[in-house]
Amino acid sequence: MSKSIICGVHAVESALRNDTENLGQIWLDKRSRNDRLKKLEKMAEENGMRVFLIDEDKLDKMAGNNRHQGIVAEYYKLKAWTENDFYDMLDGMSEPPFLLVLDGVTDPHNLGACLRTAEGAGVHAVIAPKDNAASITPTVRKVASGAAEIIPFIPVTNLARTLETLKSRGIWLTGTSDKAKQTLYQADLKGPMALVMGAEGAGIRRLTEESCDYLISIPMAGQVSSLNVSVATGVCLYEALRQRQKS
Repeated sequence: MSKSIICGVHAVESALRNDTENLGQIWLDKRSRNDRLKKLEKMAEENGMRVFLIDEDKLDKMAGNNRHQGIVAEYYKLKAWTENDFYDMLDGMSEPPFLLVLDGVTDPHNLGACLRTAEGAGVHAVIAPKDNAASITPTVRKVASGAAEIIPFIPVTNLARTLETLKSRGIWLTGTSDKAKQTLYQADLKGPMALVMGAEGAGIRRLTEESCDYLISIPMAGQVSSLNVSVATGVCLYEALRQRQKS
């Protein structure tokens, strides 16, 4: 099991609430004793965790380029979901699957934001290619504010093949594209569905687009032609959630 660090109040609090078995030592800024840090210190101690009070400059070195907000924790590798694990999960579900597919999102901040939004919208799993795409890193975990520890993240070797498998299981694929003939608000996003979002700037790849059952677009009333992928993902997922809650 590999070891890394997580930084920031939200990421550490989520790990303390959902994944204490993978937490190691915790370090707090000994000068910053605000209520949020005191709460986390108490949670850690109640879970039998070791908490060390250290200087801010040492926290800076441990966190590297990540903002630590006065707390850093030792963290062991998240559960590595395989495609077989994912299909087993689908087989055991009693409700229509609601999935997010990210086709080549490379920016870790965008991946973290997508994971956070997906977890909030009730998505069951996020699927992404193993190659030429962002993976789960400390930066992703911090931006995701705990969602990376909760929502299954499924890296796949061959995205096109995975999409075909989803279709064979009765899951409809809805992709986002400026070529779409219907808007997000005209589409039916209920039932077993996977929303397919493309990479920053380039959008979904041709083979991925061809695998989709439907294409949708987000209406743009201003002068810019598109939204950031994490913002677009949020818009689409919450429209899907709205429809699914009404059905």
